[in-house]
Amino acid sequence: MSLTNPFGDLQITDPQAMRALAHPVRLAILTFLQRSGGPATATQLSPHVGATPSVTSWHLRHLATFGLVLDADPSEVPGDRRQRWWKAAARGFSFELSEGSESEAAVRVLSDQLEDVARQQADRWRMETEPELDYAWRRLAGLSNTTIRVSAAELEQLEHGIDELLGGYVRRAEADAPAEARRVRILRHYLPEAGQ
Repeated sequence: MSLTNPFGDLQITDPQAMRALAHPVRLAILTFLQRSGGPATATQLSPHVGATPSVTSWHLRHLATFGLVLDADPSEVPGDRRQRWWKAAARGFSFELSEGSESEAAVRVLSDQLEDVARQQADRWRMETEPELDYAWRRLAGLSNTTIRVSAAELEQLEHGIDELLGGYVRRAEADAPAEARRVRILRHYLPEAGQ
């Protein structure tokens, strides 16, 4: 796997890695490690991913076989170094369909899992977070639904352009963000229609 996009995300092309990540606990582990930005032990991750520490540890080792998580460097580890500390291999990931039925099946399984998680996040946000926001933030939140007519090359160019635009914010150090800055989750779907 390589770091290829403006975010420094892992580009996953191996169907087995996609299938491994499609498990709800493993996806929750990687998501938590990426969001927290710091290393964690299986015991610390356990309450956030809905699994016991031993099950979480097993899933961490499985993710490590695909290079999605790594052992944290000792300098990154606070406190007790007798435990195994893990970190995400990158701040995010993307995956790409390659030719062949194995890749198609793996992309479908991972896409389904990510869409379920996105739906749950949106529902939780609407119930728990949106009511607490002031008008300025509520006004900017929400969905848009736009249909455009483009070629495959133009869609690829559009995706890369959006990635480049977001990349500056993704890579910005926390200390460089304005004082009023908040974390904002941006969910994007690109859904080409069939036919012409």
